[in-house]
Amino acid sequence: MNKRSFLKNLAVTGIAASTPFRSISEILAPYQHLAPEELASEDAFWNQIREGYRLKPDYINLENGYYCFLPQDTLEQYIQHIREINYQGSYYMRTVQWENRAKNASRLADFFGARPEELAITRNTTESLDLIIAGFPWQKGDEAIMAKQDYGSMLNMFTLVARRHGIVNKIISVPNHPTSDEEIIKLYEAAITPKTKLIMVSHMINITGQILPIKKICQMAHRHGVEVMVDGAHAIAHFKFRIDELECDYYGSSLHKWLSVPLGAGLLYVNKDKINKIEPLLAPYELDLGTIGNLSHSGTHPVATDLAISNALDFYEKIGVERKEARLRYLQRYWSDAVRNVPGIQMNTPEAPKRSCAIANVGIKGMDPSVMAKTLMEKYKIFTVAIDGANVRGCRITPNVYTTTNELNVFIEALKQMAKV
Repeated sequence: MNKRSFLKNLAVTGIAASTPFRSISEILAPYQHLAPEELASEDAFWNQIREGYRLKPDYINLENGYYCFLPQDTLEQYIQHIREINYQGSYYMRTVQWENRAKNASRLADFFGARPEELAITRNTTESLDLIIAGFPWQKGDEAIMAKQDYGSMLNMFTLVARRHGIVNKIISVPNHPTSDEEIIKLYEAAITPKTKLIMVSHMINITGQILPIKKICQMAHRHGVEVMVDGAHAIAHFKFRIDELECDYYGSSLHKWLSVPLGAGLLYVNKDKINKIEPLLAPYELDLGTIGNLSHSGTHPVATDLAISNALDFYEKIGVERKEARLRYLQRYWSDAVRNVPGIQMNTPEAPKRSCAIANVGIKGMDPSVMAKTLMEKYKIFTVAIDGANVRGCRITPNVYTTTNELNVFIEALKQMAKV
């Protein structure tokens, strides 16, 4: 069997093909005339989308930010990929695994705004950004800038690099309620010196959901000759943007979050002019490739996850990029607007609509975040995650498209009751 025939057979058995989502098309048909912002509040539509997920009835899940589990359509196709690869065994691994991986990387690049040669599939955001931090051509005395609100693992990686290479890490603090983009930009700019080589900035701060003005920060940094690495763990498939329009040098994200790819998939973007600047962390099969493949080698890995990326993109595309973003924004504002000015409740996410989407953080004044999370789960059967650090005290709340307003009503009432204690 030659390679072309094998690829054709994959399409027949389901590895390279995707199941058409007729059910979603049928659900959507009566609502096609509605703009995304109008559809966002149509619970009758979104409750039908919810039926495509298998959800535990034990509690209300408002912690979708760590891992957005798969809709049944994607899950079944993923299982089929596993079965088929197990059936083909080494033959698949030695023939078309890399070609299929490249096709999925190319589709990600096209969907989220990059050249195919600038984007690689990794295992998660942490791996993507660690590859840049570890491979950057540091010299003793070089400086890097980051925020205390950035993800802990990334801050720790910069600490390791400081120990290894003698660089200096300058840590700023991003306000929870900035008055303007310029206030944020000036914080990063004020930390720049002639020794600054790299800024790490979160596209969306993971503990509060605040969206930062990435393009403006990148433009400012480049005027000073400083490169920018963006932590986009929560941004891909959450709200609409193009990576190449941000003007950043490096970008990493996790696909198991808002794109709902199986665990073990992320992406790394490197501007084509910077690819050869970064030293690979792990040696590829062929040294000095001169491509992004030089940076993203991980050895034998679960290739079924690579294939499921395309299925997840199909599902996302079928729901609609603008529709999903509008629904996520609606859900967050549905509950946050209801409690924002309630005595005893502290919102830790900016009120301006452009500065957030699905994720927000809320605290109860005088209550430890761990106690708050425990009370929500044990008394009200609402699952969240406690955040206590980097000037943020509260619980991170992350609904998804399958979250109902009735569930949020339970959460709103729980917050109001807890604030009275």
